[in-house]
Amino acid sequence: MKYYIIAGEASGDLHGSNLIKQIKLLDVNTTIRCWGGDLMQSTGSVLVKHYRELAFMGFLEVIKNLPTIFRNLAFCKKDILEFETDVLILIDYPGFNLRIATWAKQKNIKVVYYISPQVWAWKPNRVIQMKKCIDKMLCIIPFEKDYYKKIWNWDVEYVGHPLVEVVSSFINTNSSLEKDESEETKNIIAILPGSRKQEISKKLPIMLNVAKHFPNYQFIIAKAPGLDDSFYTPYLNLYPNVSSVTNQTYELLSNSSVAMVTSGTATLETALFRVPQVVCYKTSNISYNIGKRLIKIKYISLVNLIMDKLIVREFIQEKLTTNNLINEINDLLNNQPRKIQLNIDYNMLWNKLSEGGNASKKAAEIIYKLIH
Repeated sequence: MKYYIIAGEASGDLHGSNLIKQIKLLDVNTTIRCWGGDLMQSTGSVLVKHYRELAFMGFLEVIKNLPTIFRNLAFCKKDILEFETDVLILIDYPGFNLRIATWAKQKNIKVVYYISPQVWAWKPNRVIQMKKCIDKMLCIIPFEKDYYKKIWNWDVEYVGHPLVEVVSSFINTNSSLEKDESEETKNIIAILPGSRKQEISKKLPIMLNVAKHFPNYQFIIAKAPGLDDSFYTPYLNLYPNVSSVTNQTYELLSNSSVAMVTSGTATLETALFRVPQVVCYKTSNISYNIGKRLIKIKYISLVNLIMDKLIVREFIQEKLTTNNLINEINDLLNNQPRKIQLNIDYNMLWNKLSEGGNASKKAAEIIYKLIH
């Protein structure tokens, strides 16, 4: 069978690579072409486009890059047809992937969507078209199954969250790195500023200003795998207690007391490692004001959304200030009752995300059954 998989971001590359491994266990003679990154390519799949060429953040950035996006869409359609694809697997990345899904359905290609677009946050009317062009929707957030059924009368599959298996595998493989609650607090504060230049340049200077107020702590930036080291050089020279790591985010979280985290998948990863965190978000004022009118959710971090309550503090736009971060980090370091409650909430989150089982394995089995 011929599988064509499209992921447009680093997290999609991670989950796509694990899905491919499970597909290959079921379908040993499979051929896979993909859009993604180094991890998907490392499975032996043919990498057509790297996500570095696809990542545009914010309304203004998307508008500026529309010609490139349209060229990519045209190329993708041509490549899918020439590959004689049996099943198209789309991983998140909705702005691009939903267009491809609509086109693919017209060409009688089976379409599976793995990791649902967050239509419960914005553009809910997308679901009308999604139901028409997607043969199987595979969700990774617990409340999405009920959302689709109750509001849209659409039966979808909840497979569990793939990050649980990723983090579990890391902890089991690196058991010496797992934090012992009886240990002295480690003097490391992690900075996870995101994966795109636009978002990093807005937030990282504010996050780094915190470093001079905690001279006894080492601040370590987790670099994005898609960006050159030279991009970070000006930031690293600002303070003596700031350094960086590349492709070692999980090692960093395993040894951190606190983390400052950009909203997104990284907030879940931090929670699964049980690291106290503060969530940071800042973009251009125009993009923010447009988004504020369109996006209707109570929280921006997945941790809070899934648990449906404020577990980790969120500093958004003008509230993302050095003073707010300093106060919050002090609280996370020194407020013992809050640390205990946070750990309880993190355990509940882990249990919620584990309910579907091994997400990659379950998703692969559903896809295999669909096309056979």
